[in-house]
Amino acid sequence: MEARLLLDVAGWVGMAGLLSAYWLVSTNRVRGTSRLYQTLNVIGAGGLLANTFHYRAYPAAALNSVWLAIAVIAYIRAAVRRRGGLT
Repeated sequence: MEARLLLDVAGWVGMAGLLSAYWLVSTNRVRGTSRLYQTLNVIGAGGLLANTFHYRAYPAAALNSVWLAIAVIAYIRAAVRRRGGLT
């Protein structure tokens, strides 16, 4: 598959992931600390980061970099908490 098409697909998948996460948490179907919510945020921000960076949309790329970092940290903290590592 052509690189540009892959990056377009990544952007669309990312957008769908972030909107799905927002909808799920806003309608109380999942908690903000759930694995599903954080996974959708990681996938969403990562896909949009790749797409926006490729198209040189640097403000959006910066936003998605921060969003991705927050999601990764939250995902790791939730995983550690589930294993009883944090109080």
